[in-house]
This record gives sequence, C-alpha cells and structure tokens, in this order.
Amino acid sequence: MQDQAERLDRGRSKDLLSGAQVLSGQLGKTIQRLRKAYNLSLSELAEQSGVAKSIISQIERNETNPTLATIWRLSQALDVSIERVLATGDEEPFIERTSRADTPILLSEDGKVRLAIIGWIKTVEWLQWYDVSADPGGVLDSDPHQRGSVESLSVIEGVFEVDVNGSVQRARAGETLRYRCDRPHTVRCVGETPGRATMVVIMKAAVME
Repeated sequence: MQDQAERLDRGRSKDLLSGAQVLSGQLGKTIQRLRKAYNLSLSELAEQSGVAKSIISQIERNETNPTLATIWRLSQALDVSIERVLATGDEEPFIERTSRADTPILLSEDGKVRLAIIGWIKTVEWLQWYDVSADPGGVLDSDPHQRGSVESLSVIEGVFEVDVNGSVQRARAGETLRYRCDRPHTVRCVGETPGRATMVVIMKAAVME
C-alpha cells in the first residue's frame, strides 16, 4: 500500500510539473506577442512593469516560472487581464470573444487618434489590424515598418488623408487607401467630423516577393 501511495504521489508530482511547464511555455509566448503588439522593447516593458529585463527575457524563453505577482505586473503594463495572460492555447475556444476592457488602445501623440487593437495576438508578427477613431484634425505619425510591409486604411466615416514621403491621397467613407508602410507615413483625419476606419497591416512575412 505504501509503495502504491508513493507511486501515486510521484505520478501527481509529474503531472503537476508537466502542467506547470505547459502553462509557463504558453505564458512566455503570450507575453512576447503582447510586447511586440505594442512595439515595446524588453527594456521598455521592464520600465513600465517594474519587472527586471532579465526576468522578462527568461519568461519569454520559458526558462523560469514567474510568481503571480510578476504575472500581475506584466499584465497591468500590457493592459490585458491576468486571466487572458494565463489562458493556455489548448483551452482557447474556437469562438473567442474579447471584451472592450481587454482591447488595448493606442493613442497618437496629439491624443486625437485612437487605435483599438482588434487583431488576433497570434498573428501580430505578420498581420495586424486596428479599429481607428479620430477627432477632426487628428494626426497619426508612424515610423517605417519592416521592409515590404503594406498598410490598408478602409474608411467607414469621415475623411482621411495618407501621406507617404510627400505622396498624398484622400479617402472618404466606403473607400480604401493601400500603401507601402516601410517608410515614414502619416494618417490624418481631415474632415470637419470625426472619422472611423479599419487599418490592416500586412508585414513582410505575408507579402509575396
């Protein structure tokens, strides 16, 4: 009986270790995807979260099991619920719903353009899409994405203007502007009313050569 109990204890310990490794591995991938979605370096995330850069690097490489306090700090810095960070890939439903509270919002420097990250975090390295809302006169300046990247701006409401290296085009509701975004580019809301648009960024990995 004692031998059987010991075998059961060893089995449970093995299952717990295996489960912890799976959770830790998924956690690292999730942290890395979220960090890249915000275009944050390890140093920037460390500064915003209060978690050491070396620890974040180890988490992303699945070399450590972080404490709950560490996971909480990272989730706060990445503006996502801790439940979302801890969810494993195998447990995700085929139909996934994201609440407004779990949708990260990026702001332009003038505070007049808001980008809600509505794209799937698993595709962020090659495909990103956003719900764009802008006040009249709002300006979104963007640095170049990686070489070969293409951006599409589909206007839902208002009037938007895109400037890529001095080449300027405008689009109204129902129209789409598609342009290379591997160089500095600017999106402006030039109408007298607020603007809404959907922005899709296709990174080089998805662009046919």
